[in-house]
Amino acid sequence: MDRTERFYRIEQLLRDSAGAVPRATFLDRLEVSLATFKRDLEYLRDRFGIPILWDAEARGYRIDPSDPRTQASCLPRPWFNAAEVHALLTMQHLLEHLQPGLLGPHLQPLGERIEMLLEGSDHSSREVRKRIRILNMYTRPVTPEHFGQLSRAVLTGKRLRITHYSRQRDEESEREVSPQRLVYYRDNWYLDTWCHLRNGVRSFGVEAIRQVQPLDKPRKEVSQKQLEQVLGAGYGIFAGAKTRTARLRFTPTRARWVASEAWHPKQVGRFLEDGSYLLEVPYSEDHELIMDILRHGPEVQVLAPAALRTRVREALARTLDQYD
Repeated sequence: MDRTERFYRIEQLLRDSAGAVPRATFLDRLEVSLATFKRDLEYLRDRFGIPILWDAEARGYRIDPSDPRTQASCLPRPWFNAAEVHALLTMQHLLEHLQPGLLGPHLQPLGERIEMLLEGSDHSSREVRKRIRILNMYTRPVTPEHFGQLSRAVLTGKRLRITHYSRQRDEESEREVSPQRLVYYRDNWYLDTWCHLRNGVRSFGVEAIRQVQPLDKPRKEVSQKQLEQVLGAGYGIFAGAKTRTARLRFTPTRARWVASEAWHPKQVGRFLEDGSYLLEVPYSEDHELIMDILRHGPEVQVLAPAALRTRVREALARTLDQYD
């Protein structure tokens, strides 16, 4: 019987028993030495927060019913499926790299809990992270002070005056905004706001915010429904209220990958008779969509709309010009 199985046997015996469980029962069921059993108890107490105590009067062990951790504490499953491993390691990565700010002290206990979950088997947390990797690419670092001010404003409902740098236009602009939420998307942070300069919903890359000034003014509240209508309807972070549908046809070879990918929550895809794959995705601004189309090179063809076909063709022509 390995260590993980012993943990589950110990917890099951404790929770199924109406009274205290004698030490001899544990040693008999687990087939371990007294020293090993005591080490297991200490691990369950310290790492998983299970309040196991020795009842001298009943001459046995039991879980303290008066301890507030009794209901919350439980062992993780023996191992995790792919989604659970990804979620745990991604959360751990986020917590380790989260910029200092308002949430730091509140998230520390969560980080400790994730460590305990990852060590819930015979594998140490360090070994799990060494052998199972989550690679985050194209991360753009943000200013820690700015992130703290943004997160505080999001949670307290105050307006901000920000200086935002537009890479597209290579210029800065000053705006008064009502921050609504922070979004972590494709390994980078974005601030969804009501922009009082443009009188509409706008999203800003946090790393492109050069200055932040808190204002003692309540923010303009925007409903989640309106945020989703504007920012959630189109493709990626460059969404918008008015959307079009891109129709993309992938070659039979590329279809083996794309058919399993999630490009948008409202995408529609189907295989064609020749084995190619037709993917339809809504979009508003086409910047990000074009980048994703171009990475598939000759394995994808834009069928519609005509404006998107033209934009992709022009991008390919400019690329070819670099090699003339």
